[in-house]
Amino acid sequence: MAPMKTALFVFLQWVLQYALCRDVTLPPGDLYRVGGFPLSLPCAVSGYEGPRTQDFEWFLYRDDAGGRQMGVVSTRDKSFPYAPYLARVRNGEVRVERDSGDKVRLLIQRLRPDDQGKYECYTPSTDSTYQGNYSATVTVKVMPDTLQISYSHFLTGQPMPEGAELTLTCSASIHSEQLTHLSIMFGKRGGREVSGSGVGRAVSTIREIISIDKLLGVVPGRLYKTRYDDGEITLEKRNGEDGQGVYVMKMKAVQPDDTGSYFCEASQWIRDPDRSWQKIAQRTLDIGNLTVQQLAESLSVKSSPKGGVTLQVGSPLILTCEVLGLPSEVNSGLLVQWMKRGSVSSGVIGTGGVEVEVARMSPGGVVSWGDDLSRATSGSMEKVAEGRYTLKLFSARPSDAGVYRCVVSVYAGRRNPAPSTPATLTQRSEGVIVSLKTEDVQVAAVAQLPRGPLLKRGSTVTLICNITVTTSGPALAQVQWLRWPIPAPVLKKGQSPASVTPPDSPVVEKPRLVAGLMYDGVANIFANGSEVSVDRLSAVSYRLRVHAATMDDQGLYACHVEAWGQNPHGDWYNTGVKAESNTVTIYLYARAADLLLIPLVVGVSSALFVGIVIIAAVTCCFMKRLARQRARK
Repeated sequence: MAPMKTALFVFLQWVLQYALCRDVTLPPGDLYRVGGFPLSLPCAVSGYEGPRTQDFEWFLYRDDAGGRQMGVVSTRDKSFPYAPYLARVRNGEVRVERDSGDKVRLLIQRLRPDDQGKYECYTPSTDSTYQGNYSATVTVKVMPDTLQISYSHFLTGQPMPEGAELTLTCSASIHSEQLTHLSIMFGKRGGREVSGSGVGRAVSTIREIISIDKLLGVVPGRLYKTRYDDGEITLEKRNGEDGQGVYVMKMKAVQPDDTGSYFCEASQWIRDPDRSWQKIAQRTLDIGNLTVQQLAESLSVKSSPKGGVTLQVGSPLILTCEVLGLPSEVNSGLLVQWMKRGSVSSGVIGTGGVEVEVARMSPGGVVSWGDDLSRATSGSMEKVAEGRYTLKLFSARPSDAGVYRCVVSVYAGRRNPAPSTPATLTQRSEGVIVSLKTEDVQVAAVAQLPRGPLLKRGSTVTLICNITVTTSGPALAQVQWLRWPIPAPVLKKGQSPASVTPPDSPVVEKPRLVAGLMYDGVANIFANGSEVSVDRLSAVSYRLRVHAATMDDQGLYACHVEAWGQNPHGDWYNTGVKAESNTVTIYLYARAADLLLIPLVVGVSSALFVGIVIIAAVTCCFMKRLARQRARK
């Protein structure tokens, strides 16, 4: 048993010693880097004893030094560097930076050709026993700098109108014996930063616009992804002279936020033996400054005739919309709308009602009309010149009165924008007040119930509407019948239900449209439980009949009258003058048959009950007497 414990103890000690074996690691080589650009060599130590912060010393074995060791830099000894590196270490060009206590990296800010060779990372021992490896080496090859970059057009800072197209061209090339890749990035510096006091100050904020990465994939910047997805920003590679790659970036429509200083950045990449990509060279070329002039500073929208216009009913109405200050070099789409607020029916022109669209012309030239589709055949909207649009109503109606405004939405740099594309800018013109001279028209209406027998369920209810239209010209009336439900009676203190009379005017409740007779004689019957008919008895008398009326036809009835006039062209129009009659209350009484039904049912039921009781009593007595006679026998 004892030999087994001894063997187990020795085995565990060996495993523990192996687990704590010191190990120093560097990236696998050879590593190829470009002269004049930084070198970063990470070095890590593990399996050590002692403090967690370890020291590191770097040595270089130059190819031309016959394998002699040269001290580069140390974390514990300031006098460690040899003469060729002493000045570079003191000015910080060569230094060691710690990632953690046991991980550091050697940084050489600008590689020189004589920095080529084998680098050794050595860690002085802090272990109780000397075991494992205390250093690691890697070979670094210094390649010549062949990265070239140039531009073909320099931005002078002259203002460019919002929506104009911006094209930037950058050429780049590399000539390397090793397999390296080239990436190109277009970026912008500029912007504003708001301090804690709320005062904005200019800062150098860098935005990546778009790039072609090391694997030749096009990658938009985070803030430009939406514009790239919409096709407004593109980047393509073309073949230039002497093997140079020509990279062309286009912004189809610049925005105010695009103001800034532009640059092109070319980077050279190589894939190390550990399969990781490393940037080994980079150059940035300033292309110049861009200033975007906002469209709002120059655009204006005017409508005419200025102020207002007064027309006779039936006269043509012509309104003009002019768009000024639109840059001619910018290919922009325009959405032009004519909006109207107020009408004769609102009482005060320009203050009543909701602003509605009369007509619009899309950027593609398609004209569409608002709610009044009849205007499609009695009006037109045209583009008569660049930036000049007209709205024509061939025969003005009283309902056309109001305040008209031209609303223009500009899609800067987008001739045919998608329906979901937001407008760059929307501006409204001053209002044009359109007034129409109409003839003096007066309308009155009186509703009445003709004398006759009491109205009963199933009877025909007849209502008469007598109207009066006073005007100097031709006129017609349009009559509609309205019905309100009978309001519940309100009992006053000491008043009996029989003495309650219904109110003379309907309660505040939306009426139900029963029927109507249009000015041209067309009858409209709306949803109703009974059969309804309307007709005109004379020029001033209209009749409503409800056939076979039911209890649902009870209510308060009134007639609504609108006057229609005739313009000089012979067309009829709604004058906007209207009147509503008094209300007539319709009650339906029960029929005689309905009144006799209940007594008849009660009488028959009572007779049947009495008859059954009598028969039952007689039968019972007879049976008892018969039973007694049989018992005597």
